[in-house]
Amino acid sequence: MSRPNIAITLGDPRGIGPEVALRAAERFESGAETGSVVIVGPHGPMDQADVTDYTANQRVGWDTTDSKAGAVAATSLEKSVELALAGEFDGIVTAPVHKPSLQAAGWSVPGQTEMLSDLSQSKPVGMLMAAEKTELGAPLRVLLATTHVPLRTVPSELTAEILEEQAKLLDHTLREDWRISDPRMALCALNPHASDSGLFGSEEKEIMEPVVKQLASAGVDIAGPVPADTVFFRALSGEFDAVIAPYHDVGMAAFKTVTFQSGVNVTIGLPFVRTSPDHGTAFGIAGTGKADESSMLEALRLAVRLSNARLNTGSSRV
Repeated sequence: MSRPNIAITLGDPRGIGPEVALRAAERFESGAETGSVVIVGPHGPMDQADVTDYTANQRVGWDTTDSKAGAVAATSLEKSVELALAGEFDGIVTAPVHKPSLQAAGWSVPGQTEMLSDLSQSKPVGMLMAAEKTELGAPLRVLLATTHVPLRTVPSELTAEILEEQAKLLDHTLREDWRISDPRMALCALNPHASDSGLFGSEEKEIMEPVVKQLASAGVDIAGPVPADTVFFRALSGEFDAVIAPYHDVGMAAFKTVTFQSGVNVTIGLPFVRTSPDHGTAFGIAGTGKADESSMLEALRLAVRLSNARLNTGSSRV
């Protein structure tokens, strides 16, 4: 059986990324199913001393403006993608970045998900939040149909094409990488009470219901549209293997409520595995010893699991 090699990027060097990356790598229980776990900086693989020096220099002796920090974070990600596409890494675990810093460094993208899509020339991709264990015990997986867009633009962005594309991508991922033979999914409604037969909006009837019927005819098991106030509870009760949320915060609010420090962001649709912790840069506690590496450790564990699934079945997309 092949064993996966995993890269961990450092993220914004002013934040907690470098320290949680290092601690997660140290805590990770490597075994028979794991190859190497390597931290990658702007110039390539780094050892523990390199990471310590890098963090200290960046906070004290280097230019720490948004543009400089964004360039360092972006270069680390670019290097990791380069090595992954060359076959040296099977998965990438990315530490948090500061989105305005990426833009200050010249990247006109909302975040790392979109950067990875561009760098690997992969489309479509999806943002899947996954926790294999939650505060309630059961797993929860939430795909965000629309991601980093203003709330006022969601209705116009939530097209039938996007929903069908994302649902098929998620169905493939659950089958190939989570090893769920017959995945059951739910489409979360956009409007209150799934619009109550049109009282509170038309998106459910005009867009979502036809998509669900079309997907069912294509062999995709998806229910909905299901009201947002019940769909996540039903998923946590074991009725659904994953939920497709129509916009960022309706999915993230439910997800983070029950997955504190255990949630993982997975980019699906790439030619390599990508995971990341579900927290930000936390500039305010960087270097104080207060940062918790639990989510980074979960991201590393899931990257290994998904990479193993891919390596040993020949799948090329998560």
